[in-house]
Amino acid sequence: MNTEFFEKGWAVFAPETATLEWAQDAQTDAMHALKNPDYSQWYQCENTWFVGLDVLNNDARGCISGSAQLSGAAVDFITQTCGGWPALHRGQLSGVFPGYPRPRAGETEAGFRYRARRDAAHVDGVLGVGTPKRRFVQEPHAFILGLPLTRADRGAAPLVVWEGSHEIMKDAFRVAFAQTQTTDMPRTDVTEVYKAARREVFETCPRVVVHAAPGAAIVVHRLALHGVAPWSDGATADPEGRLIAYFRPPIAGGVRAWIDMP
Repeated sequence: MNTEFFEKGWAVFAPETATLEWAQDAQTDAMHALKNPDYSQWYQCENTWFVGLDVLNNDARGCISGSAQLSGAAVDFITQTCGGWPALHRGQLSGVFPGYPRPRAGETEAGFRYRARRDAAHVDGVLGVGTPKRRFVQEPHAFILGLPLTRADRGAAPLVVWEGSHEIMKDAFRVAFAQTQTTDMPRTDVTEVYKAARREVFETCPRVVVHAAPGAAIVVHRLALHGVAPWSDGATADPEGRLIAYFRPPIAGGVRAWIDMP
């Protein structure tokens, strides 16, 4: 699995009883979040996407709604290969519903075209700041862990990853930061480097659909270009929608570790 993950930039771990039980408990918590008026701002794209940052009520071990702590093959893999298993932040609930994508409030025409045609592809932690938007690496993550909470067709707004893109991104950011002091990295504008690397990824890396059922776990390399595909005509999911819980803990060592670790 190690070799395959670091070649492709993603992996799906087969369903396990412990992970399925966790997903069932997390789904209960997720349904409360979807109905909570305090989280109404997370509904975007004309209510076809629930962004859901930090809405899950898990603790640092991943316990949620009375569940056991998060465990399983994916957790073991991350512990061994991604710098250890950290204390977890409150999880993101990514909910997508039929009709996605619709325009997001404040989104430009070009931005919506990119969402619809390129799956809003991005590298997590590279943030757009200001007007006009410039890109900075301000939230470097250690890994991306996705845990499906509902059953959904492959065409129901799946996660997509550009296979091998993490290597292109890593090389690009190493060049961008070659002469930069560690303390200055979060303030270094990487806009043009990022755009050029993204173009290279689109031209050279296969776009793959990453699909999994509750009980499985998805791990994506922190530097992989990824996004969410449109909801295909005729695709179906559980009545709750396509729900995935995500964890993206910050990486120990900041931006330097983000580009230097395997």
